[in-house]
Amino acid sequence: MQFTSVPFWGFMLLGFALHWAVPVKLRRFVDLALSICFYAAFGADMLVVLCAGCVLSYFGALALSKTSKKWVLFLAVIAALLPLCFFKYAPTAGFKIFYPIGISFYTFKILSYLIEVWRKTLPAERSFINYALYICIFPEITSGPIQRPASLLNQINAPAAFDAEKALDGGRIFIWGLFLKSAIADNLAFYVETAFVKTSLVIGPSVLIGMVLYSLQIYADFAGYSYMAKGCMQLLGYDAPDNFKSPYFSKSIKEFWARWHITLSEFLRDYVYFPLGGSRCGMLRRCVNLAVTFFVSGLWHGTGLGFIVWGLLHGAYQIIGVLTKNLRAALWKMTHISEQSAFAKIVKVLCTFALVTFAWVFFGASSYGHAIDLFAKIPDCFSLSPQTLKNALVMLGLTPAVLLRIVPCLALMAGVDFFARADGVSTWLGARKTWLRCVILYAAIFAILFIAPPSGGGFIYFEF
Repeated sequence: MQFTSVPFWGFMLLGFALHWAVPVKLRRFVDLALSICFYAAFGADMLVVLCAGCVLSYFGALALSKTSKKWVLFLAVIAALLPLCFFKYAPTAGFKIFYPIGISFYTFKILSYLIEVWRKTLPAERSFINYALYICIFPEITSGPIQRPASLLNQINAPAAFDAEKALDGGRIFIWGLFLKSAIADNLAFYVETAFVKTSLVIGPSVLIGMVLYSLQIYADFAGYSYMAKGCMQLLGYDAPDNFKSPYFSKSIKEFWARWHITLSEFLRDYVYFPLGGSRCGMLRRCVNLAVTFFVSGLWHGTGLGFIVWGLLHGAYQIIGVLTKNLRAALWKMTHISEQSAFAKIVKVLCTFALVTFAWVFFGASSYGHAIDLFAKIPDCFSLSPQTLKNALVMLGLTPAVLLRIVPCLALMAGVDFFARADGVSTWLGARKTWLRCVILYAAIFAILFIAPPSGGGFIYFEF
């Protein structure tokens, strides 16, 4: 059941009604039953893997709560990682097996729980029902957010009373996420595929436009999912963390990772980067720590060389940013342009977006070699003219009529992201005056109904 499908909307309405209709003490049972039914719809074999992970990690945490020995934690972490490694990386060795949806995400939730229990910053959850709900809760099970155990377990143990405003806010943010996914990501998918798959049939500028569109597509796709997940959680009375905060308005790669896939960034920071020493050591060690952290980020997405290069590129960006910090400040000073000026901020945003887009090509291409083939088309752009640009758009299928549909949607997304860059879309949208909220949401609903393609694709991050 996709969040964008009518069956899911019916399922969500049923879940909303059941959750608030039963006595408070029974809500966790209802929510767990709903989550099991939701995940079982993807396949009973996947459900078996999920249940096994829940049972093993539950008892593993109970054992960790009674010891501080590192070898016990090591065994628990290895046991939690084995299923992920097997299902994610076995196909590269020639094995033909199914891939449990969401395993990368719920494995990180399990790891977070085990580590926090071992650190004694979180008591082991005695109720298996509560723990299983933390891992399996259906809005988050397939693609996150990777919510921390203390945050969600506290909410499960102390159920919130019904809050109409919170539910309305959940509905609003769900609509916004549906708009991003249906009206933008699903629309852009066709044109990105034309540029990326039919590379030999298009000219260089078409490929370059496709690269930019892929950056927008993957953001709208994944952020759309995250907003819908957050909205569903709020409809059930739970809070979920923001996973995105206007990442394409970042002025540096470091800031980008504080705004993009925030829960993954925080996981890698707290459980990989900080344990390695973080930035509290010498410059060489700090650079190594950054490289290792982003290598893990790439490996988490997949074993393909493209994912590894994507992760290492972001690590290299961060390292270069650290090493050139004083040099860049000196260069800005030489130009007599304040780094706080609007011009400087625009330059930084554009440069950051260009670097991120460059790295996305390795992420979105079918292979490392395919990414190189795409870049080989770029020199054609050096002789760009208005006619060439027009031809490039036509080759992708971006006719004036198509642009008239898509550009307003992109403008709405960019406008909301720009004004919400400080607080995040959900907080910003909830704080607007009623008339402005209505204009934004009615525009989003109009786009969902009349601009979104009739049959959208799956979420990109379902593959991870």
